Amino acid sequence: MSSLLLREIAAGQLDGELLTPTHSNYDQYRRVWNGIADKRPAAIVRARTVRDVRVAVHAAAASGSLLAVRGGGHSIPGLSTCDDGLVLDLSPMRAIKMDVDGRTAEVDGGCLLGDLDRAIVPHGFVVPAGVISHTGVAGLTLGGGMGWASRKYGLTIDSLLGAEIVTAKGDVVWADAASDPELFWGIRGGGGNFGVVTRFLFRMHNLGPVAVGRWTYPLANAVDGLRRLRDLSRTVPRDLTLNFTLSGSELTITVVWLGDRGGAERALAPFGSLAGTGHGGMTAMTFLDLQSRNDELFAWLRRYYVKGGFWRDMNEAAIPHMLRQIADAPTDDCEISVLMLGGAVRDVAEEATAYSGREASYYWLTEPVWDDPSEDPSCIDWGRQTARDLVDPSMEGNYVNEQGDVDSGIAVEAYGATKYQRLARLKQRLDSGNLFRLNQNISPAA
Repeated sequence: MSSLLLREIAAGQLDGELLTPTHSNYDQYRRVWNGIADKRPAAIVRARTVRDVRVAVHAAAASGSLLAVRGGGHSIPGLSTCDDGLVLDLSPMRAIKMDVDGRTAEVDGGCLLGDLDRAIVPHGFVVPAGVISHTGVAGLTLGGGMGWASRKYGLTIDSLLGAEIVTAKGDVVWADAASDPELFWGIRGGGGNFGVVTRFLFRMHNLGPVAVGRWTYPLANAVDGLRRLRDLSRTVPRDLTLNFTLSGSELTITVVWLGDRGGAERALAPFGSLAGTGHGGMTAMTFLDLQSRNDELFAWLRRYYVKGGFWRDMNEAAIPHMLRQIADAPTDDCEISVLMLGGAVRDVAEEATAYSGREASYYWLTEPVWDDPSEDPSCIDWGRQTARDLVDPSMEGNYVNEQGDVDSGIAVEAYGATKYQRLARLKQRLDSGNLFRLNQNISPAA
């Protein structure tokens, strides 16, 4: 099969680069972010053009090869690589075109969040996105995309105006609300199930002043601190968002204000006295610094497992459970992290996009991080056990981007039966043979 795959690629005459296991750069480019996913594809196509993407898609389909699509390489379960198949690497495709007057940005499919931020933030604009700058724009967007600007401006998909997609048949199509509303609905949360997105068109928003407060509390004070945080959060304006993290011996709270600077200190100060006086305060931090502050902890080639879910509100029982679990964490870098949602995320109707979970107030994550392969079983087991009792039974749906496991039930659970059936019909139209199956997969409708 690999010889047929290589012949099909050669016949396409790539503009980019073909790497096989004998190539001197093969080991460099076969790697992905999560060190657990140490796989050896038969070939890697480093695409430079849309034509290269079409060649790779055709070659995988014609040879019956497994196809992994790699943007930033950040797939938590390692779905941006594979053994023995073809990796379509979009990382050379990283152009960004900004239209200041039209307040839009065209972003190639291989761009990272840091590329996008560095291109538009100095001009006073932002597209709401994730919180680790070496994450790929494509994977994050197709799952939904949440971060510091989401309460003010919504999810990443809420700023998406359209996308260029190479389908399983090799066609190049444009999907937006007018040209193909059903496909546009599906790519806003449905992951990479429907094709390879080679270009996104985003609406940009005014960034304005940014204020950041950061406080730490000892775990002994965390129960009272989290209860107070929960109560405060119910009434804060959408200019404010926050994240809290339990790790090691501390509760860390980061509060971000994206509004008029005059109101920043008044809005942020209460989070510095949740249970006694927290250590820290207002910090001099730019938005670019904020977006990259977790890059080192979540560095490439460390080992990761993540499991997440929505909370309608912070359940009282979840607080002591989190404290018990973090005390038993197998490594010092294990975290339980919670991001505040609501605000503009709720402005979009639940049925308007494939993404599910608009009514959530928080998104929680269990995130074991480690480096020693011998610790794989204990770290993964800790992540699963921690997640088991954090589930809010009142919330349907989940976020496909933050799931470390892969099985047929994850997509059904994430979207719910009605949305999943609609996505399955769309999958049948666009990819009846399920070429794009290395994802939280949606099976084509019968």
